[in-house]
Amino acid sequence: MKKLRRVICMMLCAVMLIPASAAEAFSFTPKRDENGDGTMDEMHLYSEAVYMVDMDTGESIVNINGSEERTPASLTKIMTAAVFLDQFDGDDQKLKETYYSAGTEAFDELYDTGASTADIRPNETVNCYDLLCALMLPSACEAANIIALNVSDSLQGFTDLMNKKAEELGMEHTHFSNAHGIFVEQNYSTCEDMAALCMYAMTKYPVLKDVVAMPSYHMSETDEHPEGTDIYNTNLMLSPYSDYYYDTVKGIKTGTLDAAGRCLASYCEEDGVSYLIVTMGAPMEKQEEDIQRGYEQPNSLYAYDEVYYNLLDHIHLYDWAFSSLVSTDFVDKNSEITEARVAYGEDKDYANLKPAQGFTRLWPYDVPVKDVEKRITVYDNIVAPVEIGDVLGKMELVYSGNVIATIDLVSTTRVERSAVKTNAKIAGSYFSSKIFKRTGAVIIVLIAGYIIAFVVIAQKKYLK
Repeated sequence: MKKLRRVICMMLCAVMLIPASAAEAFSFTPKRDENGDGTMDEMHLYSEAVYMVDMDTGESIVNINGSEERTPASLTKIMTAAVFLDQFDGDDQKLKETYYSAGTEAFDELYDTGASTADIRPNETVNCYDLLCALMLPSACEAANIIALNVSDSLQGFTDLMNKKAEELGMEHTHFSNAHGIFVEQNYSTCEDMAALCMYAMTKYPVLKDVVAMPSYHMSETDEHPEGTDIYNTNLMLSPYSDYYYDTVKGIKTGTLDAAGRCLASYCEEDGVSYLIVTMGAPMEKQEEDIQRGYEQPNSLYAYDEVYYNLLDHIHLYDWAFSSLVSTDFVDKNSEITEARVAYGEDKDYANLKPAQGFTRLWPYDVPVKDVEKRITVYDNIVAPVEIGDVLGKMELVYSGNVIATIDLVSTTRVERSAVKTNAKIAGSYFSSKIFKRTGAVIIVLIAGYIIAFVVIAQKKYLK
């Protein structure tokens, strides 16, 4: 039993290398001064689905319809890039030394669709690094199909690889039907699933991390383009010349489609903290109130014909996170929390308990830590021996009805088993057991039978 407890304890410790946030849906409500009067109101977000995560811990920060299946538009190309890079193990040198091309089969389905392009031509030979840049910066749909036809034997075969990868990454609410995202039938995902994909891709492939952070790139010369081709990132948050510029944003991918609205996946690194945001369903058209605002503020971004509401959402969320969230300690791993009763202890009948680990997470400075309830549970029927480190209870941190973390409580006390108490308990248990009662009943019956037999025999002798 003691060995089993130790094995379980080791398994739990392995699982909890990162403190568990037990409620996946738990998130904060971001606030900002919407009216410019100093009053912090709930932030108005244009996107219909929003998922923001702390990249260092994987903890959800903001979750608005994050698990809702939606059309991801060109966010699809993030998976195309991941499957593509799997073929090269992310080696940028191999990418630059390998060349792909494709005939009209890569282009036919794209004609008259308004698909974004890097002006790659049928049968033009392009190195794979440039294809990756074309795929991710200007969101070139022909680059997606060229990649698909060279990695697999068909466009459909490549989407099979995409879906297999999605399954491997646990993207349970995702299905791809093409490599570029401009066709919507059976092409869907969620902000949560796309965030998982981005976390995987940014961590596994540094070359992709570098590419998506480029505001522009000059593609190498080819037979069709002897002077090369200049391409530009559709994420204007990366351009120093844009009204949407955000100097600590590092990518990742935009997506725009009538059926999807404006979508965006981006991440940001600042002061040792990294956030990832995926949004879908921001408006395509300029909002009525912003048309008037454009007249009133002719030098603002609202004066342009188009307003990129997906970019605005990300800017406002990053501003809120970096100004409002602070790393906050909730649990001190060295503090003794409570004690557990221990049966059959040699010299003590209790064990002191402390958290198996501390717990720290980003927390809004305006939400009091005291509002987080600590619910302590000590397990029943604990018997000696108890070793230091044995899991004897748990602590749940609860905020606004949501469990934000569950932490094991472990013993800081070694309690040896008492043989005397054990034997006494065994003896006491025997005398109160059904076996003893049945045995006693049998003995009583036998004794009664003997007495009756003795009396009968004695009476017969007396009568004689």
